[in-house]
Amino acid sequence: MKLYDCPGPPSPRRVRIFMAEKGIDLEKVIVNMRDGEQLSDEFKKINPHCTVPVLELDDGSRISSIDAINRYLEEKFPEPPLFGKSPEERARINDCNHYVNVNGFMAVAEALRNSAPRLAHRAITGPRNVEQIAELAERGRQRVVYFFEDMDKQLEGQEFVAGDNYSVADIGAMVVVDFATGMAKIEMPDGLNNLKRWHDAVSARPSASA
Repeated sequence: MKLYDCPGPPSPRRVRIFMAEKGIDLEKVIVNMRDGEQLSDEFKKINPHCTVPVLELDDGSRISSIDAINRYLEEKFPEPPLFGKSPEERARINDCNHYVNVNGFMAVAEALRNSAPRLAHRAITGPRNVEQIAELAERGRQRVVYFFEDMDKQLEGQEFVAGDNYSVADIGAMVVVDFATGMAKIEMPDGLNNLKRWHDAVSARPSASA
């Protein structure tokens, strides 16, 4: 197997952290997204959706969505389990992970991709140019604040996003917070002590620097 990767952007980072937690070491092919290599004809043969990361399996087939890559790696390398140990825990983690994806990542992407000058004409990922809409950027920023508030409530009285155990939901939520406060420059509101406590703890894990 090999991973088409790019240091910096949040999506590849989620997979690298997942792999680091499991101790997985794969060959990596770096795609220069800053220079638009993901939009090249050569890379389109690897992934016509023009997104990174991409996991190439031993048989030459490829997986290009974050959840699919992580789920495949979970099946291939089951320890430690990051999608849960029991049906109940797996359902709870999947539920939280879905919320993180829809209300976290999509919100930050909406805010950033509709406002950053370097992303002009690139309001969505993929092979097509799409114009920015300022109103969507503002809505995205408000959605991120809602996400911060909701996660603070979710973390009240529990160590991790989906309960007692660190999971793929914690990986996603941590990267959302870093994506929002770093690349999108959306500050975490004051007073969200549960979110701050959790973020400090998960950021201190060795995998967070992957």
